[in-house]
Amino acid sequence: MNVRAHVFIQGRVQGVFFRVETRRRAQREDVTGWIRNLPDGRVEAVFEGEAVNVEKTVGFCRKGPSGARVKNVQVTYGAFKGEFSDFRVTW
Repeated sequence: MNVRAHVFIQGRVQGVFFRVETRRRAQREDVTGWIRNLPDGRVEAVFEGEAVNVEKTVGFCRKGPSGARVKNVQVTYGAFKGEFSDFRVTW
């Protein structure tokens, strides 16, 4: 079953390769969508794909790469839209 997850990650998540590493994980799990830094220091992402693969990607966001210190992750699940062909880091 395909799902969509809209995620906000808070903590030390900018300047630690969070977006790049999340993109690698998403691509490995065949998850599409995007990830970006927000001006308030959080990272925002949208993931789409098979539920188990989206969950693995969200799970990575709960820890992040080695330099990250994740304090909070907010996840909102919604209906799969199929609007992405790949996973991108946006600016």
